[in-house]
Amino acid sequence: MPMNPSEIESLIREALPDAEVTIEDLRGDGDHYAAHVVSPSFEGKSRVQQHQMVYNALQGRMGNELHALALQTSAPK
Repeated sequence: MPMNPSEIESLIREALPDAEVTIEDLRGDGDHYAAHVVSPSFEGKSRVQQHQMVYNALQGRMGNELHALALQTSAPK
């Protein structure tokens, strides 16, 4: 069963409460999303570490309920 965007956003915000999160359904199928996450928690972390933090927030749903997630992360400027 696909995830809805609000569930993805909620999981990310739960793990990164200071984050600005934008979720976009890329195909309208509830299976392919893009996420843009900006968080002070990413400060000093590599892009890989930032993505790992977001994937950890999704609690194992990547590849299961959530098929594809195009991810952009950054620390605030």
